[in-house]
Amino acid sequence: MSHKHGKTILTVFTSVAAMLLSSQFAFAADAIPVGGESYIKVIFVVGAMIGAGLAIGLGAIGAGAGIGNAANGACQAVGRNPGVQGKIMMVMLVGMAMAESIAIYALVIALILLYANPFKPFFLG
Repeated sequence: MSHKHGKTILTVFTSVAAMLLSSQFAFAADAIPVGGESYIKVIFVVGAMIGAGLAIGLGAIGAGAGIGNAANGACQAVGRNPGVQGKIMMVMLVGMAMAESIAIYALVIALILLYANPFKPFFLG
């Protein structure tokens, strides 16, 4: 039974990886130079996409690690002293919200890189 689930997970993972890798080529198609244009436009657009992907990816990893660490600490604290569960829960939720804000900041940076890049006039004219 676990072999069947492993095969399904591998198929889903491969499909998602292929979709994510092929999307860069679809977005970069708008930046392919026609005629005598230089490849600076292509390099700039692909670099912005890679930077946005790294920003949101690393931001999500950091947020996930922070939220997991907060939940772990809260579970251990409630296990040691169940009488203060209400206070621990409140502090844990505030900590999780702070950790989640990192992912939101990373999303904002990724969207700025993709759609409102301040360096666009310098490279694309």
